[in-house]
Amino acid sequence: MSVSSLRKVYKGSGRSPEKVALHDIDLTVPRGSLFALLGPNGAGKSTLINILAGLVRKTSGQAAIWGYDIDRDTRMSRASIGVVPQELNIDPFFTPHELLELQAGLYGVPKRERRTNEILESLGLLDKADAYTRTLSGGMRRRLMVAKAMVHAPPILVLDEPTAGVDIELRQQLWSQVRALNAAGTTVLLTTHYLEEAEELCDTIAIINYGRVIACEPKEQLLQRLDNKELQVTVEGDLRVTPPELEAFAPELAASNRLVFRYKASESPVAYILEALSRAGLTVADLRTEEADLEDIFLQLTSGAHATDDSSGRGDVGAVQG
Repeated sequence: MSVSSLRKVYKGSGRSPEKVALHDIDLTVPRGSLFALLGPNGAGKSTLINILAGLVRKTSGQAAIWGYDIDRDTRMSRASIGVVPQELNIDPFFTPHELLELQAGLYGVPKRERRTNEILESLGLLDKADAYTRTLSGGMRRRLMVAKAMVHAPPILVLDEPTAGVDIELRQQLWSQVRALNAAGTTVLLTTHYLEEAEELCDTIAIINYGRVIACEPKEQLLQRLDNKELQVTVEGDLRVTPPELEAFAPELAASNRLVFRYKASESPVAYILEALSRAGLTVADLRTEEADLEDIFLQLTSGAHATDDSSGRGDVGAVQG
């Protein structure tokens, strides 16, 4: 799935000026990836997804899904994507089995090719196949939304905030099922405000802000952007001052028995710190390290990007090709 120079402008009304939702963005989602699209509220994530799903018309640019241009090959492009929206839109008077059969019919899936029970079983809903959806729990309804998006066997599955309002246990179940889908070959595009989920699940991460893609990299490469690391050392006994053997590392005496060393992860001075502790005659009781996570990088990137009226500029992004 890829977009090139994609732009969306919402026309103004009355005294309201026009709104540029997407600024000529370039983005490629590699096939077979578990890809995260992150950004603050109003960054342009939903606009991008709705353009790909055929719900919003782009202003200019190109977009292709599984190699099918969304303008020239509309039918095939829409058949290649399944979208799980953030909002629950399930008829309470249908059963899961009936809803999937109806959805398959809308996509023109012949009855002999439908996998209704197989999909329900894969998402842990087979035992609820004939229950009215109004009797299902919130987590089951979320899983049913995923099932609806899978009826036409799309190679790309888009999950828009799928775990919003879901408890921890059901969230873990859902992610286990998403991992299984991805392992079976489905490309998964995820938007979420739970950054720890994106960090745990996804192999590639893009960050969008004010309608511009400001980062798109493999997860490990993105996490290396912040080189800060912290080593907390708890020693036996009390310290009143920092021993001279440690002054070169400029530690903070955070408590009478705890020293905090801050350094660049790329420098890896831990062995030298431990050697200096030994020279100072200190006995280490406990060690703990902390390093930058996705939340730190997200906040650094999005807080440094500001809205602009210049609608001609492109986002600064190295698109991941696949």
